Amino acid sequence: MKVFIETVGCPKNREDSERMAGLLLASGHELAKDADAADAVIVNTCGFIEAAKRESIETIFQYAPPPGSGRRLIVTGCLTQRYAEELFGELPEADAILGVNDYERLPEILRDWEARPVARVLSAQGAPSVLTGPRAALEGRASSYLKVAEGCDNRCTYCVIPRIRGPYRSVPMETLLAEAKQLTAEGCRELILIAQDVTNYGFDLYGELKLPELLRALCRVDGVEWVRLLYCYEERVTDELIETMAAEPKLCPYIDLPLQHVSGPVLRRMGRRSTPESIVDTIGRLRRAIPDIIIRTTFITGFPGETEADFEELCVFVRAQRLGRVGVFAYSREEGTPAAEMTGQVGAETAEARRDALMRLQLEVSREANERLIGSVLDVMTDEAEAGDDDNMGEKEAGAAVRNRAGDDSGGAVLIGRTRWDAPEIDNAVVFRAPADAGNPLDLIGRIVRVRITDAMDYDLVGEMVL
Repeated sequence: MKVFIETVGCPKNREDSERMAGLLLASGHELAKDADAADAVIVNTCGFIEAAKRESIETIFQYAPPPGSGRRLIVTGCLTQRYAEELFGELPEADAILGVNDYERLPEILRDWEARPVARVLSAQGAPSVLTGPRAALEGRASSYLKVAEGCDNRCTYCVIPRIRGPYRSVPMETLLAEAKQLTAEGCRELILIAQDVTNYGFDLYGELKLPELLRALCRVDGVEWVRLLYCYEERVTDELIETMAAEPKLCPYIDLPLQHVSGPVLRRMGRRSTPESIVDTIGRLRRAIPDIIIRTTFITGFPGETEADFEELCVFVRAQRLGRVGVFAYSREEGTPAAEMTGQVGAETAEARRDALMRLQLEVSREANERLIGSVLDVMTDEAEAGDDDNMGEKEAGAAVRNRAGDDSGGAVLIGRTRWDAPEIDNAVVFRAPADAGNPLDLIGRIVRVRITDAMDYDLVGEMVL
């Protein structure tokens, strides 16, 4: 059977989709490149916040099989785990609804369909597990996510993930190392570590935090050139972790610390362990040990009880700390969370206005940092390459700048890549022209090349490849 997989949501969902693809291939099925060529479509959903839920529902309807097509629709992921009973009654388009702990059932379900028509299946959720085993890259990129754990033991008052994904369960280190070797053998050059809390890795299995040891071992895997950390909790950024990052050249000078806020009262209502003082201290320790480090973070505006003074404290922090990469979300009131029942709910309009104001502040920080890079030569991993007019990159201001600077008849190709300070599909891009004698631009995908920066946009950089 030919199966197409569509993923909504975060990198952790993408990794789950690759696990599903590996299971399907191992059981004799094929992966289709588009839904029209598929016998079954799997929509892997997100149910974290309201916007993600809406996107998931829209995607489900987008892939609902046309009448008489015979195509099956399987819906899985966080949305189904959270709302399985409701979806079972309200989604007649779905032939099967699976929770996040039931991906192993996919071969069985597809086998039954091949043998005879079956009714829709509402999976029993079962005991939480960590899905390991074969995985198949769905996009063929040189960067791969490595999920080091499933679930979460933190109890942030705005978050439903522990309810959806269960308690924190680390993947054994030997399993992760074997998977890293498999990924690099297939062409992966960048490993991006993910979990709900990467810094908590190993405590449940080994009785101590094992992330530094895991990082040192991953840096010894042949073929790995970059290792990147996402989703790290500030209070678990130990001196050992910082020393490891400073000592290992393959570790990107980059760490994602989702701080969410910096006001003490707001952090306490969020159920966060960080304090304003610990946040500033951790950033200082990181910058002293790794002077060129980029710190990525996310903030929530409009959390229940957030005052104008709390928000101003956050703005002062962003101006002063000048963090390299910042994302801001207006608070989403999620049913079943303690925050949803708190007094002092902030209106959506206010939360969104504060989000926009904070992003305007960060835009100034980003633009100034980018302008300081003009004239430098940076290592860039190439993610995309387009020969010719490159119409599909017209949305990028930097792509237009490259074409205008080089001229339509300059030869070569326009490419998009990233520095060691940028995660794929999340952070800034480098859009650059390769010289005509650089060869087939498609051969540059996945390679780390040298790029001289010639211009800077608000977020993206413009450059020329140096041979």
